[in-house]
Amino acid sequence: MKNNTSLIYNVFLVVGDFLALVGAFSIAYILRVSISHRRIAVPIHAITYLDTFLTLLPFFILLYALLGLYNAQIYERRVKEFGRLIVGCFIGILFVISYGYIFRVPIFPARLVTLYGFILALVFVVLFRNIARGIRDLLFKFGRGINHVLIVGDTKISRELMEVLSPSDQTGYRVIGVVGGVKHPLKSEATYALFENFDQAVRKIGHSLHTIIQTELYPDSAKNSQVLAYAQEHHISYQFVPGNSELFVGNLSVEVFKGIPMIDIHQTALVGWGRIVKRTTDIVLGSLLLIIASPVMLFISFLVKLTDKGPTFFRQTRLTRYNQEFKVYKFRTMALEYNGLSPEEAFRKMGKPELAKDYRKNGDAVENDPRITRVGRLLRKTSLDELPQLINVIKGDLSLVGPRALVPQELELYTKKHAILSVRSGLTGLAQVSGRRDISFDERRQLDLYYVQHWTFWNDLVILAKTFWVIIRHKGAI
Repeated sequence: MKNNTSLIYNVFLVVGDFLALVGAFSIAYILRVSISHRRIAVPIHAITYLDTFLTLLPFFILLYALLGLYNAQIYERRVKEFGRLIVGCFIGILFVISYGYIFRVPIFPARLVTLYGFILALVFVVLFRNIARGIRDLLFKFGRGINHVLIVGDTKISRELMEVLSPSDQTGYRVIGVVGGVKHPLKSEATYALFENFDQAVRKIGHSLHTIIQTELYPDSAKNSQVLAYAQEHHISYQFVPGNSELFVGNLSVEVFKGIPMIDIHQTALVGWGRIVKRTTDIVLGSLLLIIASPVMLFISFLVKLTDKGPTFFRQTRLTRYNQEFKVYKFRTMALEYNGLSPEEAFRKMGKPELAKDYRKNGDAVENDPRITRVGRLLRKTSLDELPQLINVIKGDLSLVGPRALVPQELELYTKKHAILSVRSGLTGLAQVSGRRDISFDERRQLDLYYVQHWTFWNDLVILAKTFWVIIRHKGAI
């Protein structure tokens, strides 16, 4: 049985976006023309103005569709949705202006109407979509529009799916049956029927199914064909989750080689033009930031020299893309006698080897680290000690955003180092804006891996913006 909830929601979004845009541009006209007493550039009657926009607004909706704003992968992620709405409104305004210029038709009676229209269009559409999301969630709480799911397979991924899909009043999905045993117990309390085989499942709950998710293949290919055939015959959504899910991350492309379909899997989504755009951004933005930071860096250099004898900069061998070693530049924050030593060596030298265990246990951090100078503590708290790494960014050792550049000994502790080293290490990254020192070493490496496999240019911009906020709040700093 086909569940039309997503289709209905998409139609609701289309209608709501259209009405929100009509309201936005109507109010923009009223604010500048009807309420304001200042002269207008071109006298355009309200009816003519509205007729023109009713004709052009379908282009906005088409543009939103092309930007994926009616795709669940976009509208379920608010930050990504907001970014694309900004792009959509901006391009839409440019289209309206271009239309008026090409056909020599006056559209906006005054320049402020254009600005008001852009701002109000963005505000109204965002507001409407939040209201629509709230209405949908409310309907889920009353059991309306819930997608009933049958999971075929008894694997760890099956249990992860059930955890992710519950509670149904938030996700819109309810697992009503599982074909297989219970090898992996659930953390949450979920009610579902357990079936020994697929035939038994469809006899009991087949009439109420909307989606079948198969998490493992049977040795008998006929059984696998039976599951797919049943879904197709009864117009039920069918999805397959591969047992080795790590294969299907990053950048995927399907090609036909000698008549045989093949899936090409890259370790990272950062390929092709993405690499060129990212490197160009690093050079341009990195150079700009270095110029702006130069006076601050000169002052810090003087301060480090004045308070503690020894070198101003700390250089350490780190790893970046393709396992290449490079020297990372930072302002020295440790006392000269401990500079360049590993934590274990330094704590042993000061006669406190037990601190090394606490350091590793707390995610490479220890409270009131005795190795760090007074000035160094301030530099680390404000992250100013990392400003010299902008030089590494311009040189190409680092990127502005990427996985943390690890020393070889640290990376040996992680089994998936080959994936992390498929891109340039970064000055900042997903791990840094997700907690910095407040999360464990393993959690930071998992976030690094996620970044590598799901890279987008938009995510880089979001991470950069969040980095400034994290630094201002001193969140997770030591």
